[in-house]
Amino acid sequence: MKFCLLGETNSQHGKWFANGITAELVANGFHFCNEPADQVENIRVVFNFLHPANMKPFRRKAQATFCVAIAETDRVPEDILKEGYPILIRTLSNLLLYVVHAGETFDLYFITPERGCYSVRYEKGNDQAFFRRVSEKLIPIVSSRLVINNEFYRDLPEELWNGDTITAQLAEAGKKLDGLNLLPAPFPLEELLTQQDLRHLKRLFGIGGLSYGNLSARKDRQRFWMSASGVNKGDMRVIGRDILLVEGYSEERNAMILNVPPNIEPRRVSVDAIEHWMIYTRHPDVQAIVHVHAWMEGISSTEINYPCGTWELAKSVSDLIRQSDDPSRAIIGLKNHGVTITGRSLEDIFQRIEGRIIRQVPMT
Repeated sequence: MKFCLLGETNSQHGKWFANGITAELVANGFHFCNEPADQVENIRVVFNFLHPANMKPFRRKAQATFCVAIAETDRVPEDILKEGYPILIRTLSNLLLYVVHAGETFDLYFITPERGCYSVRYEKGNDQAFFRRVSEKLIPIVSSRLVINNEFYRDLPEELWNGDTITAQLAEAGKKLDGLNLLPAPFPLEELLTQQDLRHLKRLFGIGGLSYGNLSARKDRQRFWMSASGVNKGDMRVIGRDILLVEGYSEERNAMILNVPPNIEPRRVSVDAIEHWMIYTRHPDVQAIVHVHAWMEGISSTEINYPCGTWELAKSVSDLIRQSDDPSRAIIGLKNHGVTITGRSLEDIFQRIEGRIIRQVPMT
């Protein structure tokens, strides 16, 4: 995998970090490119070193390019996530590495689009151990494969244009999640980005807005209904816009296949559609899935916080479901992210989580 550096690496600390992460990646089989990032074919990872006065985004040309923004501050923020998250969004990045200095030690915070916020501490003189720990967290993330393209076919049978009993159940379940305060409001992207950058972000990440949580229910052996990306899950009404029928996944084109009514301009399906597809395909007894950015005690959890919409995250969750006592009623933690819950029905899921949900996701 090719990677390169750009931005402000002139400071002493910037040069130190750039040299350290470069050496670690090369030692792990990555290829360093010294050319400008926009001139390197098939560039996989771009490290964008930011200057406080010039938070310039890198506008990648392909979804497969993973952009890591690197910023630093000499002030310990009251709320790391609140301060760092807008930097992540404004710079159109997949991940922010936020360095918070505190004397001779400092904390390097990983901030993700899923609102993950966890750190690696640097102790003076332990450079090798520090960069090893950083790379152990970083490499699986930047190496993961996004599955977020949608292919729409306007051939949904007319009798489904207004939905069915399953879509009615999904709409009701969305209201329940909203009532339980488990659907944080969409992040105000419009307040942080220009219209040009907003369009660029949506095209690259396949999002309709940074809202959290999704739900689906099986239609038949192959197909399932699922909430759209960025939609208000508490008010899902229109088929093809708010709720979509997922026909399957095309490995050849690396895209989710969706059937929509001919008279609707469709929204994209949730970025977690590949995860739901893999669960339904591998576990035929699963009839419904709910994913929320919350937590529950005593659950199995993934080891690596792969990004939403990646094949690796889908496989990790599906594998843990397979290992559970009853795959049709599993509760799986997604590290630094949330939980995915399978059920024999949507109602079954709500009965099992009642009174057990912890809204704060533990960060490790």
